[in-house]
Amino acid sequence: MDMIKNSVVILLLLGGLFFFLVGTIGLYRLPDVFTRLHATTKSDTLGAGLIILSVMIYMGFDIIVLKLFLVLMFIWITNPTAAHIISKAVYHNDVINKEESNDV
Repeated sequence: MDMIKNSVVILLLLGGLFFFLVGTIGLYRLPDVFTRLHATTKSDTLGAGLIILSVMIYMGFDIIVLKLFLVLMFIWITNPTAAHIISKAVYHNDVINKEESNDV
């Protein structure tokens, strides 16, 4: 039973690390603010969710698991909300057109 639990934990950790890596590459390679924000927000939320879920499975049923679940809920709520607010601020301040005019 421990071997199955450990293999699930390892798979979840590897999945979380994969999504963090993809988000980092997206932040580096994508051309504008909105696509960078989309790549990092989605992959960070999923990566953190998978890693926290793997720690929850590894720890078993404990008070720490409840606290980790609350942290996970906090991440799921605040990360997309913050990304929306940042993208709205970029859109309203017309940062995209200012960046394009500096490139010329």
